Amino acid sequence: MTRDLTVSEETVRTACGEVTFPRMGIVEQVWDPDPIPTEEIEDRAATAVGDLDFNGVPEGGEVAIGAGSRGIDNLAAIVGGTVRGVRELGYEPFVFPAMGSHGGATAEGQREKLATLGVTEESIGCEIRATMDVVEVGRTPERDVPVYADAHAVEADAIVPVNRIKPHTDFSGDVESGLSKMLVIGMGKQRGAKMAHDWAVDWSLRNMLPEITERLLETLPVAGGVAVVEDQHDDTDLIEGIPPSGFLKREAELLETAWERMPKLPFDELDVLVVDRIGKDVSGQGMDTNVTGRRHFTIAEPEPESPDVKRIYVRGFTEKTKGNAMGMGAADFVHRDLLAELDSSKSLINAITASTVRGVRLPPIVETDRAGLIASLGTIGPVAGDEARVLRVTDTMRLGRCYASEALIEAARDREDLRVVDDSTPVEFDEEGGLVAPSPD
Repeated sequence: MTRDLTVSEETVRTACGEVTFPRMGIVEQVWDPDPIPTEEIEDRAATAVGDLDFNGVPEGGEVAIGAGSRGIDNLAAIVGGTVRGVRELGYEPFVFPAMGSHGGATAEGQREKLATLGVTEESIGCEIRATMDVVEVGRTPERDVPVYADAHAVEADAIVPVNRIKPHTDFSGDVESGLSKMLVIGMGKQRGAKMAHDWAVDWSLRNMLPEITERLLETLPVAGGVAVVEDQHDDTDLIEGIPPSGFLKREAELLETAWERMPKLPFDELDVLVVDRIGKDVSGQGMDTNVTGRRHFTIAEPEPESPDVKRIYVRGFTEKTKGNAMGMGAADFVHRDLLAELDSSKSLINAITASTVRGVRLPPIVETDRAGLIASLGTIGPVAGDEARVLRVTDTMRLGRCYASEALIEAARDREDLRVVDDSTPVEFDEEGGLVAPSPD
């Protein structure tokens, strides 16, 4: 028998008592980005391929291009440009999914995942070879950990991962989310990803990634990688080809650039953070832990020093996450729409593979947005609701414009990095208790 896990708004009101809502306005973060023009993206990616090292690859040799499952801006154009650049050098490219266990840990699921991101054989102009089969290509020198790689990639004459470099959600190190992680975990498919995350419990990914990356560079014909960095608006800011020589060093340098340019919450201390949507296309953990300050579902990894958020209420999923609820466990309350759209199997496979099972724990489920706000405001301590520091964001990638409570609006007026777009007005709900105002950014 299926039980209804949703807590009614009436029950929440009874438990919390009288709660007042703060007035909300809109603040905008003042950024000065300089993204690559869209029409130049494919050419930049093709040019980046020229900086890679194909020494020893025979004329007409096959080049395996790794593409992942992240919501990278202009992904199809970047992968298509990489395909074109490889072909212009006289080689035969094919693309393989390099996304660990994503897509339900099936070859077809991973092919479909790429398609949702715009990467199809038609859009990129070459074959996509998807498999979950892997080959053990070596073992680490000290711990004797097996190293796995996609079977199709291993058979190629050269391998080129294409990925965005950015701070990781689970750990901090010299290299985090980027080319090295794609080689180690993405190219390792479900088996390699599970192995890496199992060992990371004691070894830590910060130590594991560089060591296994070096092993892969020694063992396989990795010609280098095409690195992408995005700006605060998640627009493509940099595309660079990194050859095997200095691979780890250059990725570490670009990670610092990515950290400087990534969007962050405009306030370090919040009573309530309302997140309209979470998803794997937003962050590997649904909500970027570097943005929310919550990393408590990892093992033996410290949480970010800031921000400090008392309560997080999540309203829904992104369409592209396909019900993968990774990161839901970091919320304090969630809307019933998450339960309705939840893909338990996909979520659990991802959580087990990444050894972050607490990330998919089911928080208390409320039936309306109004109930979510009441529950959040009613559990922040002796703070009047109309004085609470409340911020509402679209997701943890899109932070240019945010709804902010009156207390935050007043604080924003004294800051040069923030601009008040709309003064605060009362929060409005529809007949079903849903927020009337659309997503802020």
